[in-house]
This record gives sequence, C-alpha cells and structure tokens, in this order.
Amino acid sequence: MKDSTKEDINSSVTMTTKRGLITDSFKVVKKARNGVKREKRPPTPPPQKEPESEMAHEEELQRLRQFDLDWRFGPCTGISRQQRWERAKRHGLSPPEEVRDLLLQTHTGPDYNLSLWSEYPL
Repeated sequence: MKDSTKEDINSSVTMTTKRGLITDSFKVVKKARNGVKREKRPPTPPPQKEPESEMAHEEELQRLRQFDLDWRFGPCTGISRQQRWERAKRHGLSPPEEVRDLLLQTHTGPDYNLSLWSEYPL
C-alpha cells in the first residue's frame, strides 16, 4: 500500500506541473495609435520656496508650539493662540511678547492661529 501511494503522489505532481511563462495566461492587448505623435516636454519643476523664508517660517511655528506646550499660561484647547495669550496677560502670567508679535503679524494662517492641540477632539 505504501508503494501505491508514492506512485499516486509522483504521478499527480508530474501531471500538474506545467512549465510556462506567467504572461501566457494574460490576453495581449495593443493600444490603438492615433497617428499623432506627441511632443515630449520636460516636466515643469515644482515651485521652489526660498530656503531662508522656509526656515524662518519653521522657526516661528516652533516658537508657537513651545508656547502651546508651556502650561504656565493655562490650557490651550478650545481657543486660539491669540485668545490664550490675551487670557494669560489678563491674569498676570506674563506671556512672551514675541508670541504676540508673531500672532499679530501672521494672524491669517491656521498654522499660526490654531494651537498644537486643535486637531484633537475635546
């Protein structure tokens, strides 16, 4: 009985093994040509920002993040950075004037207005 099972296994392996290319199982599809050749254009380069302004922007955002992480000025969830700065000033907590100047210069961008925790639900 052992010999017959070996023969069955060997015959099934040799019968199912077929050598061919993987592309043999896919239908060949050729694209129709319109007869019009397209001109090759060099890709447009992405707009380059000035490295100095990019670094200055990142430094400003880093200062604002440090303000967000400083708990001496109270919680910062649910209010803008400007509101937090004003609240800290009202309570005599001496928030940095540098942060206020940054917020007044660039008060239109959400990167500047919203605190580090603004994306998290309350």
